[in-house]
Amino acid sequence: MYIISGASFHIIAISFFVYIFVNLFENMIHYNIGRFSNRETKLELPSKKDFIKIVVVMCLFALVQGLLTSYFNSI
Repeated sequence: MYIISGASFHIIAISFFVYIFVNLFENMIHYNIGRFSNRETKLELPSKKDFIKIVVVMCLFALVQGLLTSYFNSI
């Protein structure tokens, strides 16, 4: 009945952390492409403020992905 119970919680958690791990690298590459689009692209870490924004957005989408994965796994 509950979406967050037992096995569904494990699916949500695993999906969440896999999304965060994989997309962190992708988002750093996209950040650098956008930042250095008019010159040679190099890899730099974003400022602390930008990094926090990136992580917050990633966490929101990771949660949505985990919930959708759990929902579609149960139907």
